[in-house]
Amino acid sequence: MTMKQKDALAILEAGHNVLLTGPAGSGKTFLLNKYIAYLKKKRIGVAITASTGIAATHLGGRTIHSWAGIGIKDHLSSREIQALTKRSYLKKQFEKTSVLVIDEVSMLHAYRLDLIDSVCQAFKGNNLPFGGIQVVMSGDFFQLPPISRGQGEAEFVYKAKVWLEMDLRVCYLDEQHRQNDENISSVLKSLRQDKVDVKTMKLLSSRLNQKPTTKVKPVKLFTHNVDVDFINNTELRKIDSREVNYQMSGEGEKKLVESIKKNCLVPEDLVLKLGALVMFVKNKFKEDKIVYVNGTTGVVVDFNESNYPIVRLSSGEKIVAFPDSWTIDDEHKILAKITQVPLRLAWAITVHKSQGMTLEAAEIDLSRSFGYGMGYVALSRLTSLEGLYLLGINEMAYKLNPEVFSYDKELLALSEEAKGNTRPKTYRKQVGLL
Repeated sequence: MTMKQKDALAILEAGHNVLLTGPAGSGKTFLLNKYIAYLKKKRIGVAITASTGIAATHLGGRTIHSWAGIGIKDHLSSREIQALTKRSYLKKQFEKTSVLVIDEVSMLHAYRLDLIDSVCQAFKGNNLPFGGIQVVMSGDFFQLPPISRGQGEAEFVYKAKVWLEMDLRVCYLDEQHRQNDENISSVLKSLRQDKVDVKTMKLLSSRLNQKPTTKVKPVKLFTHNVDVDFINNTELRKIDSREVNYQMSGEGEKKLVESIKKNCLVPEDLVLKLGALVMFVKNKFKEDKIVYVNGTTGVVVDFNESNYPIVRLSSGEKIVAFPDSWTIDDEHKILAKITQVPLRLAWAITVHKSQGMTLEAAEIDLSRSFGYGMGYVALSRLTSLEGLYLLGINEMAYKLNPEVFSYDKELLALSEEAKGNTRPKTYRKQVGLL
């Protein structure tokens, strides 16, 4: 009942509101980028957003909260929404927006989607869901859920009032573009189906306390920030060689620059030494070939004549890490930009910040897992079971949100129903977008 990427792209291009979902590594972000490129080529105004800042940087967008002008507010009165419509920069932004992309939608609160719907209707002067804007959401509800600031449990976005009003097409992708061996695929499948059996436990147990055999030391994934910072700082101090410092630069709207800085995985002040274990935090392509991806690890083995680090990958290939940029774009104009060498220390990273990454090898400590989906997110970063070096695991690491299991079956059925339904939406013809 899953869908091929070409079928999902046809539904997107027809102008339907879409939920793009499926397991980690099934190509959701790749397909989003393909659709965004199509829209830009057709000169259709697209707003690129995500539920978190980190996810937004993967697409070159910004948070949905910032784009909609709602900031950190949970609720806005009709008077406050009307006040927003008087802001000229927001007014101009909404006038140009025909398509709204929201990535990592599993981490967005239901009430926030309803609030964004109200804001869109007010700016567009249209009572259709989101004021007639095509909404493309992407995410996997088995991964990290919304974070609740209060005592109550946060509600998934599919409980929003507008969810049932927006005539949503579900595109459930299942082609695997990350994992390349049956063992890791089997483990992840058993987690997704709530069927963690003896075979799964045995596979994971076989990776407990194994000594890394890879040329490059695997990155460590921990559930808590304090462990990550301690390990990275400790390991760097152990190296007896000169420090090379790289300072981030920024230009454009101050608030937007600060937003990118806060949410980007690259540090503002990057300190490296020969022998430092590092991770690339951006995707780099050259003539359609992958140079490195977000999560590629290596060791700093030298510095070139311009003092930029030369990183040796596990394959033995050496790459110069030249500065790169993270931007927030508005149509063909860059509103804000930061520039930095696209590396971070990689002896350790949090599970939360690893979402969206692909790792060939990782030492993972799940002994203090405390939330649904944490174990699944961490394990699904890996391309193979041989790349897993398990430091510990608790019962919580196996758990995914029980509510999502039944809803996932509904999404699969809706995806089957959506296949072949590529008839263009009427409004797209009316406004000349096809």
